[in-house]
Amino acid sequence: MLLLFTFKLTLFNLSIKHFELPSCKVFFGHDPIKIVRARGQYMYNEKDEQYLDCINNVAHVGHSHPDVVRAGAKQMELLNTNSRFLHDNLVQYAQRLQATLPEKLSVCYFVNSGSEANDLALRLAWQYTGHRDIITLDNAYHGHVSSLIDISPYKFHQLAHPQQSQHVHVAPSPDIYRGKYREDHPDPATAYADDVKDIIEKAHAKGHKIAAFIAESLQSCGGQVIPPVGYFQKVAQHVREAGGLFIADEVQVGFGRVGSHFWAFQLQGEDFVPDIVTMGKPIGNGHPISCVVTTREVAEGFMSSGMEYFNTFGGNPVSCAIGLAVLDVIEKEALQSNALRVGGYLTDLLEKLKQKHPLIGDIRLGRGLFVGVELVKNRIERTPATDEAQTVIYRLKDQRILLSADGPHRNVLKFKPPMCFTTEDADLAVDKIDQILTDLEKASDLSMPADKDPETIPSKRKETLKENGHDIHSNGTTDIHSITKTNKRRRT
Repeated sequence: MLLLFTFKLTLFNLSIKHFELPSCKVFFGHDPIKIVRARGQYMYNEKDEQYLDCINNVAHVGHSHPDVVRAGAKQMELLNTNSRFLHDNLVQYAQRLQATLPEKLSVCYFVNSGSEANDLALRLAWQYTGHRDIITLDNAYHGHVSSLIDISPYKFHQLAHPQQSQHVHVAPSPDIYRGKYREDHPDPATAYADDVKDIIEKAHAKGHKIAAFIAESLQSCGGQVIPPVGYFQKVAQHVREAGGLFIADEVQVGFGRVGSHFWAFQLQGEDFVPDIVTMGKPIGNGHPISCVVTTREVAEGFMSSGMEYFNTFGGNPVSCAIGLAVLDVIEKEALQSNALRVGGYLTDLLEKLKQKHPLIGDIRLGRGLFVGVELVKNRIERTPATDEAQTVIYRLKDQRILLSADGPHRNVLKFKPPMCFTTEDADLAVDKIDQILTDLEKASDLSMPADKDPETIPSKRKETLKENGHDIHSNGTTDIHSITKTNKRRRT
């Protein structure tokens, strides 16, 4: 009995020490929450108090979705083994994923996490091109393994003595609110793409060659940044002319989250197709599975190295059963359309909130359920309101609403909830934000400026609300029939 007590006490102390380590972070570190169960868009603590989850893009179709749980449990009762054996689940899942993508993206590699997917994508690019250098975006985050920390400024800028690899080049984030080229620029897509072209030319001058350009289709950790339409096409042209590949990182934003399309890179236009697409987080609704999809040419180039590729758990029968169930739920419950409708409703509420709160500098006219609210102390100077953003998320937590703040200045409120999020949920969250901002502005004597200053400048984001045949209205509605037809074409 004494031995058991000592063992339990040691585990408790180890747990406490774990969370005290400065490199280990939890949400709301000053007052963390112990979550014991979750369902749909709600999470519950040990007192069974309910929290509205506006954070979790991992529980894509909703926490503990019964169809997903049932599919995993049923397959686990039958078989789970590595992918060196033939199994129908693997083939069927690869076919279902490929049907959502442009035809040329036809070869799937199944792995276990977004980090593993992006690491493999780099290996594919290095082997296919024979080049070494990677171009990434400022404030990007692509994963936690060593190869990805090197290409994630969001991470390596935090180091006490950051040392950027000579084979990594950082291009400006295509942020038209806070970036180098803003909403008043006549063609920010070309201007930002020309910066990438300049990087390539400077690399060539030093004898370096570009293997790939990698970008999150919509930057998440970087502050919910939506690149101007046409940017990816122009970058891809420059990179391919230099012998490199374009890698689209969909780990955060894929699987219908943007509403009008199944993949966020498709927001750039039907004429843009990446060479490699990586997937993670939502793909398994919390189960560890991820995928890399590429062209047959790139896959054959990878195979020519002579080194076989094998992954013990990637593509196992249970993971594929769960992945198939997630795709089924997205379709059966029309979650892509829900993301468009509710996301548009949420954005409209936030735009109205911006008209009354000087602390709100920008609403990221994201897509679907990927929305950002940038807080500033001064709309003219765009001074980041970092402390205020932290106050908002902690006060929301006290009212049992979970939201996070991110971006280079940690001043962007991030909405990326489960896809079953409703208009009622949006009303509740925005109403609470309204109350909190009112209190903060009253305490600091902030008031709306007499004129509408930067709001008179036409926004390039608003110009992109109609694209690829979809009319995306101010309230987030669209021609849902066009989405349905597009999805049917993918499956035929």
